Amino acid sequence: MWLRAGCEIAFDVTIPTPLILMLRPRTGEHQRVAHETRTLRPTVPIIEYTDSYGNLCERLITPPGEFLIRRSADVQTSDGIEVSPGAPFDEVQNLPHAVLTYLHPSRYCESDRFIDLGRELVDGVEPGYNQVARIEEWVRTSVHYNPDSSHFQLSAVEVNQQREGVCRELAHLGIALTRALCIPARIAVGYLHRLEPMDFHAWFEAYVGGRWYTFDPTQAVPRGGRVTIAYGRDAADVAIFNQFGPPLYPRAMDVRVEMLDGPPSSR
Repeated sequence: MWLRAGCEIAFDVTIPTPLILMLRPRTGEHQRVAHETRTLRPTVPIIEYTDSYGNLCERLITPPGEFLIRRSADVQTSDGIEVSPGAPFDEVQNLPHAVLTYLHPSRYCESDRFIDLGRELVDGVEPGYNQVARIEEWVRTSVHYNPDSSHFQLSAVEVNQQREGVCRELAHLGIALTRALCIPARIAVGYLHRLEPMDFHAWFEAYVGGRWYTFDPTQAVPRGGRVTIAYGRDAADVAIFNQFGPPLYPRAMDVRVEMLDGPPSSR
C-alpha cells in the first residue's frame, strides 16, 4: 500500500534555539520512500546527518518568532505485518554485533528489574517469538492504553506501577520484559494509518529467528500501514525533536496519514 504521511509543527520561539529534528522516514526492509517534501517558515539552514541507529536527522537553529515545520513523505509499505509463531530464540553468542546494544537496560527500559516477572509471564512458553507474543498480550491486557494519559515519559518500572500510559509507555514495558529474557528489543516511532486519535505512534520490535518482528500492545490484532521514522533503545533515542536551551513546546501539531490510490506520480 502507498501512504502519504506527514506533520505540521508550529512553535513560538523567544530566543534562537538549536533543534535536532528526527522526522524523515528512510527506505529500508519494510518500506520504500518515493518522495519527500520539507517546508520551514522562515527558511533556515539545515545540516543533515545519520545517527548511530541509522536514523535521518536534521540540525538547525530556530529564529525568534513564529516557526513552522511541515513534512510529507509518500511511502510504500505493507498493509499487514509479518508474524511468525514458533520463530526460535537466538542464542546471545550468535547475535549480530549491531543487535547486542538492544539487550542492555536503558534509561526508560530497566530490563534488569524485570527478570523475575518476565520468566513468570512466559513460564511454559516456547522460547523466541511465542514468548514475545505472550509479553505483548500481557501488556495489552494489563496496562490501560490511554492516548490522553497525563503521565509523561514513564519508564518501564513506572508504567508497571501506574498500569496506564500512552503508546510509548506500553512499548517501554514490552521492551524491558523482552530484554529480560535475553531477546533484543527496540522501540520504533512513526505513523500508523487509521490510528485514532491520529498522532505519532510508537511500538516495539523484537529480534527472533534471525530478524526483527513488530509487536504493538496498543492494537488488538496485528496491523500494517506503518511508516517508521526512527529506531532506538527507548524514547530518549527517538524524539521527533530535541531542543537545547529554555524549554520549547509546540504551539500546535497536526499529524496526517492518508492512503494513496497507487504509486505517486513523478514530480
